[in-house]
Amino acid sequence: MSAEKAPVPASGNGGLPASGEGAARPGVRVRLDLAYDGGPFSGWAVQPGRRTAQGALEEALALIVRRPVRVVVAGRTDAGVHARGQVVHADLEAAEWEALARRSDDAPEAVLVRRLRGALSRVLGEATGALEVRSAVVPPAGFDARFSALWRRYSYRIADRPEHWDPLLRGITLWHRAPLDVGRMNGAAAQLLGLADFLAFCRPREGSTTVRELQEFSFERTHEGVVVAHVKADAFCHNMVRALVGSALRVGEGLERTEWLHERLLARVRDAKTRLAPPHPLVLEEVGYPASPAEMAARAEQTRALRDEIAG
Repeated sequence: MSAEKAPVPASGNGGLPASGEGAARPGVRVRLDLAYDGGPFSGWAVQPGRRTAQGALEEALALIVRRPVRVVVAGRTDAGVHARGQVVHADLEAAEWEALARRSDDAPEAVLVRRLRGALSRVLGEATGALEVRSAVVPPAGFDARFSALWRRYSYRIADRPEHWDPLLRGITLWHRAPLDVGRMNGAAAQLLGLADFLAFCRPREGSTTVRELQEFSFERTHEGVVVAHVKADAFCHNMVRALVGSALRVGEGLERTEWLHERLLARVRDAKTRLAPPHPLVLEEVGYPASPAEMAARAEQTRALRDEIAG
């Protein structure tokens, strides 16, 4: 994607790169904060013939503005993975934005959220409620849901004792059949923190790097007796969180030494021992962004430049 800036429109909203790829179009960039149950979806990204979170949201937006609208997401999620704090942006034309509140006393942001909920119920049918738009705002100029993000944070919930296997929470909890030593898991996880090549814990994609900064990787046993993993990084490559948790489970069971995860990291080997934890307990909890508008735009430019250099 080119980092070239588009002309500043008269509205003063700033030159907006297109949602996804292609030429820039003056208008209004909208940030949408979402939550969704990953169960009914075949992941985030659009796939022909499959229901996806992106597909449902774009179809709902198209019903409202009467044209195709592409959205850009902070972090793609796999099939079955949930989100409480997903962020996307979409670019609307100025006239489309103004039309939202033409017959309402409410602000366009509130009208858009309300109309999206109605449109999503039509799109999702029996799965209504599986995807909720929490809020819509016009962000600072230069905001990009993907490239402005500083970090993404996930959680992963594990019940390793039969007395904690709650049927009402089975859709967001791994029922693990062996007791886990949280201390051993934390000892192994701590050795992976920092900037490193996580090839051993990723499924590489062409034109992408597997170098990431792992900022948090820890496990806690809650007052309920359930183990929750907390994983935070500047970004994640494909399957990275599930591979990290799946590997830590082997250490927690006593099947591997606490040094094993670090040894695999250094070896950069992806083999049969790279086990993916199941997707259904994984939740995208939050995406972090810079505090100031200037930092927001600078972060986006920096991330785009790095991506272009890697693809280059």
